[in-house]
Amino acid sequence: MKKNIYQPSEAIIKDIIRETSLIKTFVLRPKEAFSFRTGQFIELTVPGHGEAPFTPSSDPGVKDRFDVTIVKAGCVTEKLHSLKIGDSLGIRGPYGKGYPLDKFKGKDVLIVGGGVGLAPLRSLLYSLFGDIDNYNKVVLRYGARTAADIIYKNLVPGWSKNKKTDVMFTVDVGDPSWQGNVGLVTTILKDLPIDLNKAVGVVCGPPIMMKFVTLKLLELGFKPQDIYLSMEKSMSCGLGKCGHCRVGKFYACKDGPVFTFEELKDVHDIWD
Repeated sequence: MKKNIYQPSEAIIKDIIRETSLIKTFVLRPKEAFSFRTGQFIELTVPGHGEAPFTPSSDPGVKDRFDVTIVKAGCVTEKLHSLKIGDSLGIRGPYGKGYPLDKFKGKDVLIVGGGVGLAPLRSLLYSLFGDIDNYNKVVLRYGARTAADIIYKNLVPGWSKNKKTDVMFTVDVGDPSWQGNVGLVTTILKDLPIDLNKAVGVVCGPPIMMKFVTLKLLELGFKPQDIYLSMEKSMSCGLGKCGHCRVGKFYACKDGPVFTFEELKDVHDIWD
């Protein structure tokens, strides 16, 4: 019998990690076989309250569980944040295109994240780290509003240990406890340790951040076809039925959510 594409399967919350005052990572164990490619997304259902799309933030190579990092920002996410270990959720998917890792091989991969936009990028990082010999270098630049808003704080030291990685964080507003850079994420996109002739850039975060990071990468010499954007902000049904995620001639849920800037550069309202 053909599977009902609207029917979610069950997953159990195995752990909840508080990242910040408004962001939690949920570790989910699906009851049915489940796998995803980095950059794909799922629909997460809270029974009786609705569903919303999220991109898994864990290693795609781990098959018996996956992580979803969620900021409390609306009705569904507020209910999600009230759940406990052992509670049940529904999942649909995965949907969409992931990151084209084959096109990244042999290149410097610059990853730029902002806020909770680091969540889907963490999955990409794990995919790159797991096959690091096939990539020249992985450069991560991440910006948060304050030091208290940085997610995955306990993981960063491990990310920095690999000789092929270069990690730098910044905050918009500093405080006495913060010893790093203060300024928007674009302020740490200078003197990058990469070869622009064989580099790709990956950007994920709030639309305004993605806009100015993209403009900065173009200014640095990145080609539009080598800049990859995660266009997730307006997705809803995940199946191309509702039309909420229309981006020019594309539907983010079916044709994306990963696009090159070359595909979108002539769409006038992509940052709205």
